[in-house]
Amino acid sequence: MRPRKPENRHLPMNMYQRTRKRKNGKVWISYYYLDPNKHEISLGGDLVAAKLKWAELEAKSAPNDLKIMRVIFDRYERDIIPKKAPRTQVDNKGELKQLRLVFDDAPIDGISPAMIAQYRDARTAKTRANREIALLSHIINTAREWGLWQQANPCQGVRKNKEKPRDYYADDIVWNAVYNQACHELRDAMDLAYLTGQRPADVLQMRRDDVAEGYLRVQQNKTSKRLRITVSSDSGMNSLGLLLERIARGNAEYPSLYLILNRSGLKVSRQMLRNRWDEARKKAVNEAAQAGDQNLAKRISQFQFKDIRPKAASEIDDIAEASALLGHSKEEITERVYRRIGSVAKPTK
Repeated sequence: MRPRKPENRHLPMNMYQRTRKRKNGKVWISYYYLDPNKHEISLGGDLVAAKLKWAELEAKSAPNDLKIMRVIFDRYERDIIPKKAPRTQVDNKGELKQLRLVFDDAPIDGISPAMIAQYRDARTAKTRANREIALLSHIINTAREWGLWQQANPCQGVRKNKEKPRDYYADDIVWNAVYNQACHELRDAMDLAYLTGQRPADVLQMRRDDVAEGYLRVQQNKTSKRLRITVSSDSGMNSLGLLLERIARGNAEYPSLYLILNRSGLKVSRQMLRNRWDEARKKAVNEAAQAGDQNLAKRISQFQFKDIRPKAASEIDDIAEASALLGHSKEEITERVYRRIGSVAKPTK
């Protein structure tokens, strides 16, 4: 048997590659399979996919080098994560970074429920550990679809850490303390987040052309849920409509269609919002501390922009209306996670 050329020695038997150097300097690579009759069958230009096709043609299991989690993680990050919502992409990349520290060199058939339980117990960030294990479970299921694993998912049946929903409620005293220190774009963002009950990322994406026919149209980034929030009625503008008019007047000189703009007319990014929030909250904490109210200073320091959404949900009397505004399909989620003040009750006498 003639020895294989150097460029083919890393490939399984009967699998070959061709390379061409393009005019722009980039190298084109394609793989093919040579059957017993010396007929070439194209395997494409992706090495992992090509090896899986080779395994099918040879009636063999996938090569072991494809079953290393590093390779599976790489393919998942390249092919699956970009198809998810932007916020989910950010979260998944952070979760994947943690998983790689432990599982990168492990073969997929070497991962056991006991290993995953050990990972769970070793992580100090208990809630994040749950999200990371959930991602690992999806990665392994995806690897099964790719033909890299046929056994049961080892994540199944592994107990998750107990999670307690955040229970912080920003009352009007805390709200006003931060609001009074906020710049104009942060005040606009706070008001818009409160009146619409939407997440920070969705608030920053709202545009002037989202307002039409008496509604502010919203498509939630996390869930893709579509909402129409009323801005007017037969009696005139409601609080949201008046806020949108105020924002429109403040942005009149700028060409941008986004609602939350800074004084230079630029769209406020997540990091810009975070920086302005941290600055306003710090000033509010210092003011409360200088006034001698350490308890208030502590409560202000715990206030996060994301707490505006549950504040809105808590201050709507009708649970059905609160659930609809937040875009929840079940009122139980609104009640359990977002309603952070008790029900109103009358005394015995």
